[in-house]
Amino acid sequence: MPSLTNMQNMQTVERLHRGATIGIIGGGQLGQMMALSARYMGFHTVVLDPTEGCPAAGACDEHIVADYDDQEAIARIAELSDVLTYEFENVDADALDSVRDRVRIPQGTDLLRVTQNRVAEKTFINQHGIRTARWQEVSSYAQLQAAIEEIGLPAVLKTAEGGYDGHGQKVLRTHDDVHAVRDEWGETFEQSVVEGFVDFAYEASILVSGNGSDYVTFPVVKNNHVNNILHTTLAPAYGAHASDVDKMVNSQAQELARTLAAGFHLAGTLAIELFVCADGTVIVNELAPRPHNSGHYTIEACDFDQFDLHILGIAGWSLPQPQLLSPAVMINVLGQHVEPVFAAAAQHPHWHIHDYGKAVSKHNRKMGHVTVLGEDTQSILDEFESSGCWN
Repeated sequence: MPSLTNMQNMQTVERLHRGATIGIIGGGQLGQMMALSARYMGFHTVVLDPTEGCPAAGACDEHIVADYDDQEAIARIAELSDVLTYEFENVDADALDSVRDRVRIPQGTDLLRVTQNRVAEKTFINQHGIRTARWQEVSSYAQLQAAIEEIGLPAVLKTAEGGYDGHGQKVLRTHDDVHAVRDEWGETFEQSVVEGFVDFAYEASILVSGNGSDYVTFPVVKNNHVNNILHTTLAPAYGAHASDVDKMVNSQAQELARTLAAGFHLAGTLAIELFVCADGTVIVNELAPRPHNSGHYTIEACDFDQFDLHILGIAGWSLPQPQLLSPAVMINVLGQHVEPVFAAAAQHPHWHIHDYGKAVSKHNRKMGHVTVLGEDTQSILDEFESSGCWN
């Protein structure tokens, strides 16, 4: 686990000039959107991804087909690039460290290591005076029992590393669920965390972008998950007539986002997933060291989107404060939604449809998203439901 008080990325990010090359580790939809933003700004891009014809392949100048931990491939993309970035957190930080003498990595690798490990992540957040759910590190059944005695039930057991969209997690509602962990995982198991449930009013997130020294934020948005996968995002989280509680939530989220960004000396975009309690208390759930699914609404709804500011940040350019030009709703298109959504698209010209271009459509795999702009976000949600595409 990296030192949480001595982050590597403490210098101002060196400015990147037009025509320079940005290397992107990961060629999924986030890599695709990064590459498109970079191209509009006059940068070249090289993507490393093991899948032929990955979403980013058509948006970049060169695609290196190799595994993410392939040392020769990492060395090659480093030689071809002026800076390296990544589209997801499960990148081999050691492999990136091995090429730091050949290429700049503005985000650093400590950011990766902190967000790859839930113990390191929660420790970092708490050390900066920011609340999380009550949690304890556990790696044995005995430690789990002791943690449950203190935290109580219900709780969630999560592996410290790996896991996304609900993978690597067990919900513990009863003592029978706790006993079942011993049957499935044994007396000792890999490093994990157990978290107490948060009685939240809704889930939210906020994006913050930086260039190593200056930081700007996007609006707080409200998220709805189905089967632990993001389903819809409403921007902003509250309507035109914000209550005092809404204003308190916004103030807390903006402040904690800038605090965490400064703690990381952030370059690029960081997503912060939140729980918002009924009394307006904001609790941090997870961090993502990159643009995020819940920020896709920014492509149409903001003057600068999350990918623009990610590229500007790692390029060391000055950052504009992004403006929300219109309320919006974003809805994910998973594998089971693809056919009905694209069949209905011709009858909904106001739908902004994004097809990620993935070759294989699978159940619960993110294949695209739809964004609709409008003041009445509830009517937009009703329209999505009445379309039948997401039933």
